[in-house]
Amino acid sequence: MFALKTYQKNALAVLTEFLQACRSQPVADAFHATVAAQGRGTERYQPVFEDVPSVCMRVPTGGGKTLLAAHTVALAGKAVLDSEAPVALWLTPSDTIRTQTLEALSDARHPYRQALAEHFGDRVLVCDLESLQTIGPHDVGKTCIVVIATIQSFNVSDTGKRNVYSFFEELSPHFDNLPPNLADGLEKVKAEDLQTQPYLTATDVGRVKHSVANWLHLNRPLVIVDEAHNNRTDRFFKTLGRMNPSCIIEMTATPVAGNNVLYHVSAQELKAEQMIKLPIVLAEHPEGWRECLRDAVLSRDALELAAQKEVDYVRPIVLVQAQPKGNEATVEVVRQHLIEQERIPENQIAVATGAQKELDGINLFDRACPIRFVITVEALKEGWDCSFAYVLASLQSVNSAKDVEQLLGRVLRMPYARTRQQDALNKAYAHIVAENFAQAASALKDRMVQNMGFERLETATLIVPQQPLLPLAGGTGNAPSGQRPAAPAIPDCVITVPQAPDAQNWPAEVKAAVEIRQTTQGATLLLKGDTDAETLKQAEAFITNTLPEKARAAVTEQFAEHRAVRQALRAPVQLGFDFVAIPQLCLRLDGYLEVVEKETLASIGDWDLLDQPVQLANFAIRETINSFEIDVNGQQVKYRLIDAQQLHLNDVASHVSEQDFVSWLDAELRRPYVSQLQMQAYLVKMLAHLIHDKGFTLTALVRARFQLVQAIDKEIERLRKLAMDKGFQGRLFDMTVPAIEEMAHYSFRFQPGMYPARNCYRGSYEFGKHYYPEIHELREKTAAGRTGEEFLCAQAIDAHPKVKHWVRNIEKQEKFSFWLPTASDYFYPDYVAELVDGRVLVVEYKGEPYKTNDDSREKKQVGAQWEKASGGRCLFLFAVAEDEDGRSVFKQIEDKLA
Repeated sequence: MFALKTYQKNALAVLTEFLQACRSQPVADAFHATVAAQGRGTERYQPVFEDVPSVCMRVPTGGGKTLLAAHTVALAGKAVLDSEAPVALWLTPSDTIRTQTLEALSDARHPYRQALAEHFGDRVLVCDLESLQTIGPHDVGKTCIVVIATIQSFNVSDTGKRNVYSFFEELSPHFDNLPPNLADGLEKVKAEDLQTQPYLTATDVGRVKHSVANWLHLNRPLVIVDEAHNNRTDRFFKTLGRMNPSCIIEMTATPVAGNNVLYHVSAQELKAEQMIKLPIVLAEHPEGWRECLRDAVLSRDALELAAQKEVDYVRPIVLVQAQPKGNEATVEVVRQHLIEQERIPENQIAVATGAQKELDGINLFDRACPIRFVITVEALKEGWDCSFAYVLASLQSVNSAKDVEQLLGRVLRMPYARTRQQDALNKAYAHIVAENFAQAASALKDRMVQNMGFERLETATLIVPQQPLLPLAGGTGNAPSGQRPAAPAIPDCVITVPQAPDAQNWPAEVKAAVEIRQTTQGATLLLKGDTDAETLKQAEAFITNTLPEKARAAVTEQFAEHRAVRQALRAPVQLGFDFVAIPQLCLRLDGYLEVVEKETLASIGDWDLLDQPVQLANFAIRETINSFEIDVNGQQVKYRLIDAQQLHLNDVASHVSEQDFVSWLDAELRRPYVSQLQMQAYLVKMLAHLIHDKGFTLTALVRARFQLVQAIDKEIERLRKLAMDKGFQGRLFDMTVPAIEEMAHYSFRFQPGMYPARNCYRGSYEFGKHYYPEIHELREKTAAGRTGEEFLCAQAIDAHPKVKHWVRNIEKQEKFSFWLPTASDYFYPDYVAELVDGRVLVVEYKGEPYKTNDDSREKKQVGAQWEKASGGRCLFLFAVAEDEDGRSVFKQIEDKLA
């Protein structure tokens, strides 16, 4: 079974919290609160259907959208429908993808099916529209039913033209004894249906159609839309409306206007989780296709030598995009060139086009497979995937090449989803026919943004020029400890503007840095790559000030991309520097040193769930004739009794005993630090309290079981935190850091390529010492236009002469960030710096409203103990905009390092 990656867990957690919030507040409010917490407070929800959550999960190519969707079925079923056996309608963009998805979800050995089984066990039925008729009424509500279909199967204006809207007698049992209030929203048999369905008679006109569409409507399916950006039409939404969806969750790499993007996975998250190869090492070939192909062959040969040193079997493959018929470098010409000029054996070459399908039935992962070159013209067939593809050679002109982004996506996937030991095998390679690097990089960036789901600014650091003599990504561990090695040459930047700027009054240094070239559509400005940061800033100001208002944003974006490229090529990690090991807080338990982790914290507080009186505050159920309402911690969740799922709930509840319910609650609330015996004893007492003291019926509690789980979960965490606070404070001053000789086992180190940054910095100030090319969630300006306080703190760290390099630490990334323990969780300081003398400086920055709250006081105590225990090896600073002595953040850092 595939273990979920951190970014996948985070995405699912955000989705679940959003769907739960939609039960107690308007969807738009829940959406705004969710995206605002991610620093996207300006985005607004675009409603699709009233009160029906409709959101998009944006995952770039190679991020595992389908696996994410499989886990979504269970989580959304509980959050939206309170059902452990939901109906899901899974819509795909094509019949090829439909077939592949159906096969994968039906195969018990496939990770997608295993994702369903993790939640439902063997209570899963996967079917297409044709086999749906075999599902009986007894399956509904007891088994998760996933219906796989193409969007086109439903997408029609005239429902008489699709089988899904036709009458099927096999479905009749599902419509027996249908209450009138449920029948009102269903499609009825019309007179014209008699012409296409001869078994219907005039007496059937006006009856509810026993159709697939009506069956779905009755069961309020969760709707999952694969590649949602292809389907933003009025007819599509009208089609979805007929299905009566309970929620709509769209999965795509490239959302368009109208997609409510709830969560966006960054390229750096995929890289950190070893899902994709990055960066893309790009080589341009102005000479033509033969040179492009030759160098692609050489790249592959070098990679195969490196692969021999790997433990896992890897056979690097080149994807060759030949030119269409009527051009010089056609498929056959390229094939013959490889055989005759490059001396490639024929059995190592396969052609994959519409006419030639030499990959069909071939297992490219088989050691016995000789194929090392795959020649195509346009896209490879949908669903084709082989992570051994390392090199793309596009022989078509970069500006006109069709489907190059699809082929590029093929070479990004990491073999075995694990970082390779040989650094060359952690990158992807592209050889492109283009006049210069800037042209080739610009074209690839456009494709990656428009069709692969990457952010514009991300692409600036994802594509690097081929420079074989220098490490392009990842430290080698052998950089000199003194002077930094020279950074790679920064490529020139091409800025496109609608009109040539008047450079007459520009300073001499700006004129020397910018070459203006007139074009038929305006002008192209060639900005020299070796321009210093101050001149670059001046050039941007002079150029943008001469442009119309509407053109300035695009030019500012181009300058931001160029700065990101400069940062990428000059970042310490790119130059081979390692980051010093950072000691972690430890405790000596039973004579052994142990890092204070969450599991350690659980054992520090010796506690029992029954140490405190059993209670469940802020939980209430109010019932009327037509609805009932559950109050959990002040949030009201309303139910309509007309929902199909609710019609079955009373029947189920009447057969559930208290013992059965305790067992169910125990499975939902299980924790590694609470024994099953203790948990079940607590739950027996809790049920007795709710039924006998609070007056709830068992039936009512079963109906509200998912909200009850949430309430008990919060109560258990409250009890745990009370005990942990006491235990943690009692042992805080016993905590220490490892001795130098113990550091290997009790320390954290920032690693090359392991920095899952999101919402990256895009300001005009150029940081010179940030360890990684990207800087996570740092804003130069606030929404009000003022300089950001955390930005000033980062500036102060970057400018200090005693700082060798530093990292903007990422919250809630325990594998990739430095953290210190608190009573209940981990605390991730904002900045971690290595000093030139080998010491470590950790800075936690707090704005004025937060500098004296309980959370801040605890962080100060923990940081101070970490510094004290280190014996001078570590420094901790709790920084504020201005402290009680009137010192600025610059002065606070300066004094700390004095």
